[in-house]
Amino acid sequence: LSTLPENGILAHSLAAMGAITDDEVIRKRLLIDGEGCNSGSHEGGYTQYQCMLSTLSQCEFSMGKTLLVYEMNLRNMENYEKIYNDTEIAAAHEKIAECKKQILQVKRLRKKLHETLKQLEALGKELQHLSHIKENVEDKLESRRKQFHVLLSTIHELQQTLENDEKLSEGSGERGITPPPPLPRPCPQV
Repeated sequence: LSTLPENGILAHSLAAMGAITDDEVIRKRLLIDGEGCNSGSHEGGYTQYQCMLSTLSQCEFSMGKTLLVYEMNLRNMENYEKIYNDTEIAAAHEKIAECKKQILQVKRLRKKLHETLKQLEALGKELQHLSHIKENVEDKLESRRKQFHVLLSTIHELQQTLENDEKLSEGSGERGITPPPPLPRPCPQV
């Protein structure tokens, strides 16, 4: 850059504006230097020519610098987009891995649920079978109780009959008469 302060301002403003046309750069430079009014003689033409060449080279340098900065910014944007995409891809891979874990967990839970339902169904059938067996056993037990009660009643009646027979035989034995044997009683059916 030039040592003139306006050249630094120009370079800064050019860098800020981005890529602009050569005509605009020359026009602005001439306006800043005050040389755009044709207010000089032909004698100073060579000096002005050299000054214009210097100004043009400074403008070209500024434009080149601006283009380099622009290209660098484009590369940075491409790099940032690539990094962003890579980050998105990595995040998507993590999310996919997490979803796969969740799917496997759900499959295991469903399998366990299916096995548990099978076990519950088998236990339900077994419980129903055992309930049926229990009802049969209770029915048999009730039948046996009734039969046992009838048996006890019959035994008690037989004992009463025997006691009565003994009393009669004691009383008739004194008289010499033997009583006839008692008839068996049929058992009541339940």
